[in-house]
Amino acid sequence: MKNTEIEKIIQPISASDGAGVKLKRSIGVEPNYFDPFLMLDEFGSENKEDYVAGFPAHPHRGIETVTYMLAGEFEHKDSTGGKGRMTAGDVQWMKTGSGIIHSEMPAMKEGKLHGFQLWINMPAKYKMNKPEYIYIDSKKMSVHKDHDKQVKVIAGKFEKAEGPVKKHNVNPIYFDVELGKKKNFNFKLPKTHNSFIYLIEGEIKIGKNKHNQIKGSNLILLNNGEELNICAVTKAKFLLISGKPIGEQIARGGPFVMNTKEEITQAISDYQSGKFVKQN
Repeated sequence: MKNTEIEKIIQPISASDGAGVKLKRSIGVEPNYFDPFLMLDEFGSENKEDYVAGFPAHPHRGIETVTYMLAGEFEHKDSTGGKGRMTAGDVQWMKTGSGIIHSEMPAMKEGKLHGFQLWINMPAKYKMNKPEYIYIDSKKMSVHKDHDKQVKVIAGKFEKAEGPVKKHNVNPIYFDVELGKKKNFNFKLPKTHNSFIYLIEGEIKIGKNKHNQIKGSNLILLNNGEELNICAVTKAKFLLISGKPIGEQIARGGPFVMNTKEEITQAISDYQSGKFVKQN
């Protein structure tokens, strides 16, 4: 069975989005697209000026957004009438489908805010579906714990811990792993999937091949091996994310991701004319 090894190590770039929220962006820059993943942002600061303006109302069509909070609180409101408050450890998995207008604003004026947003592409046949949500309460999240590690399962399955995102077209895996110093994390990845690790803190060694030191915030693209072995050089925390490629042509226009330029033009026209939010 083929070992999973590092394909590329990428240092995220500093960027801003929304009304000036400072963040680190990896997928969405280089690589621009890691099928089926369109974007990965890490946002986090203890300085309120870096996040307090939040993400005011904006549209999406044709993608899924997965927001995972590690610290702080966000308040969500959208055009379907949905609203709620995300706190540390919570996940909001939003399938935007045909169109949604939503806002994500910090529900705090000071303190540490830290989290991630991942964009996942949708196949053409689902892009105009009615928007859907999966809310994962941190208190109800399935977690595996042993003497070496803790694995929070947002999607996929690790040992007996299983995430609530099921029957999904890309068969996603999304783990938050905390690994003790000199301890190992072993997992069998589907060879059909594109997979990556986002190291949040600490230092790790991946696979059997020699590679550059990996520490701090880094995106690590993996090859299509099956046997993944990670050893923590120091105590470490990372995300393991994997999904089956969709393999379709994409066209991007800001918050819209469709299959053709004409569909992007239509999305912009729908939004500007007030026809964007459909009553499915």
